[in-house]
Amino acid sequence: MPHHTPLIGTIVAGLVVAFIMGAIAHRLKLSPLVGYLIAGIMVGPFTPGFVADAGLANELAEIGVILLMFGVGLHFSLKDLLSVKNIAVPGAIVQIAVATLLGMGLAHVMGWGLMGGIVFGLALSVASTVVLLRALQGADLVETRRGRVAIGWLIVEDLVMVLALVLLPALAGVLNNADGTGGAGALVAPLLGTLLKVAGFVAVMLIVGRRVIPWALHWVVHTGSRELFRLAVLAIALGVAFGAALAFDVSFALGAFFAGMILGETPLSRRATEETLPLRDAFAVLFFVSVGMLFNPSIVVEQPLPLLATILIIVIGKSIAAWGIVRAFGYPNVTALTIAASLAQIGEFSFILASLGTGLGVLPAEARDLILAGAMASIFLNPILFSLIVREHKQDDDEEAEARAPERPRIGHVILVGYGRVGKLIASRLHERGVHFVIVEGDPERVEEAEEAGLSVVKGNALEDRHLLAAGICEARHLLIAVPEGFEGGAIHEHARHLNDRLQVIARAHSDAEVAHLEGLGVPHVVMGERELAGRMLTLCGVG
Repeated sequence: MPHHTPLIGTIVAGLVVAFIMGAIAHRLKLSPLVGYLIAGIMVGPFTPGFVADAGLANELAEIGVILLMFGVGLHFSLKDLLSVKNIAVPGAIVQIAVATLLGMGLAHVMGWGLMGGIVFGLALSVASTVVLLRALQGADLVETRRGRVAIGWLIVEDLVMVLALVLLPALAGVLNNADGTGGAGALVAPLLGTLLKVAGFVAVMLIVGRRVIPWALHWVVHTGSRELFRLAVLAIALGVAFGAALAFDVSFALGAFFAGMILGETPLSRRATEETLPLRDAFAVLFFVSVGMLFNPSIVVEQPLPLLATILIIVIGKSIAAWGIVRAFGYPNVTALTIAASLAQIGEFSFILASLGTGLGVLPAEARDLILAGAMASIFLNPILFSLIVREHKQDDDEEAEARAPERPRIGHVILVGYGRVGKLIASRLHERGVHFVIVEGDPERVEEAEEAGLSVVKGNALEDRHLLAAGICEARHLLIAVPEGFEGGAIHEHARHLNDRLQVIARAHSDAEVAHLEGLGVPHVVMGERELAGRMLTLCGVG
C-alpha cells in the first residue's frame, strides 16, 4: 500500500496547516476560524503549492457538518430560549428578514436570480455560535441579562437556518426543473412533500428516538466501557443523520440536530459532549478547511465594491436592525449595543448554506466567495467592536458582575477549583466543618448544582485572572485544585501564585508524569489517587 494517498494527504495537509494558521490567529487574538479558513485557501486550487483533493475534502466536510449540527443539538436549551422568548423570537426573525432583504438587494444589483439572492441574504443573516460565545465569555457576559438575550437570539437563528437547510433542496429542485407550466402547484407539491417527510422524521424521533436513544446509552454506561460509550454516541450522531437522509430524504444536518437535541435532554448529555468533543473538533476543522478551499482570493481585487457592500451588510446593516429591535422592546442602550455587536459576524451556518446553495446550482460561485470573504472580515472585526462596547460600559459591567459575585468570605478562606466527582466530596467536607470556601467552576450544570446546594460559586475558568480575583485569591490561604488534568492544574497554580505568593496549594494528579510536572512547578502538595488508594489498602491489611 502506498504511503501517500489522496485521502491521507488531504487529512494531513488540512489538519497540519489548520493547526499552524489557527495558532497564529490565536496568537493575534483572532478566532481560530480565520486561521482554518486561510489554511483551506492555502491548500486549495487557487493558490500555488500543494492542492488537496477537493472531492475528498467535501466528503470529509459532510461528516464535519453532521458533527457540528449534532453539537448544536446537544447545546440547544429550550429553557434558555423560553426565558427571553419575548425579545429573542420576534427580534431574531425580524433581523433575519432585514438582513435577507439587504442581501437580496445586493444580489439583484449583481444580476443573480431570486433564489440566489434569498440564499445569499440568509447566509449573511445568521451569526456564528463559536464567535458569539467566545466574545460573551471573553467579556464575562454569558450570565448577564444581555448575554442570555444574545444566546436566545442565536438559538432562534439556528432553528430558522435548520428549517432553511431542509426546504432549500426542494425549492432548488422546483426552480431547476421549472418549464413554465404547473403554476403554484409545481411549487406547493414538492414543498408539501418535503414538510410531510420532515414531520414523519420528527414524529419517529419524538416517539421512538426519545425512548431508544436514552435506553441504548444507559445500557452502554452500565457496561463500564468508556470506549464503547464514545463509540455509541458517534454511532447515534452519524447513524441518525444517515438514516434520516436514507429513509425520509431529509438533510444530514436535520438528522444530526435532532439526535443531539434528544441526547441533550438526558442526564448523560454532558458526558456525551466531553467524550465526542475531540472528534467533533477535528472534523469541524476539516469542514472549515474545505470551505476555505472553495474561496477564490481574486474576488478581493475583481469585486472590491460588492465585497465592501457584503461586509457593510454583515457588520453595519444587521447590527443596526438588531439595535433598533432591542431598543423598540424597551431594553437599555447597553443591551442593544451588546446584541448588535454579538451578531455583527457570520460563520458556520453561512458556510453550510453557501456550500449547499452552490451545490444545488442556485448560488453563483462569486456569491460564495463574497460570503467567505465577508465572514473572515467580520470575524476579524468582531473582537474590536466588542472591546469598544465593553470599554465604554465597563462601569455597568462591574456593577452587574458585583451583583452576581458570591458573598466575599473572611480573610484566609479556601478556593476550590473544580466541582466534579472529587470537588463535590471536598466541598461537602468543607461545608460540614464550617470552613469558608469559594468554588471556581466553568461548567454551567455543575455551577447550577453547586448554587442549589447553597455554595458560593464563581462561574469561569480558573486560568483567567479575573475569575480568581472574583473568588478572592488575594485574601485566600489555601487553593485546592481538584480538576482531573494535572497539567492544567499546573497552569492554574502558576496563575494563582502570581496573584498571591503566600498561597498553600494542593493539587490533584493522575500519573507519575503529572506528579513530576506539578512538583517541578513548585506545587508543595500533590495528591495522586492511585498512590492514596494503594496506601490506604495496604494500611487496612496491616502492611502499610
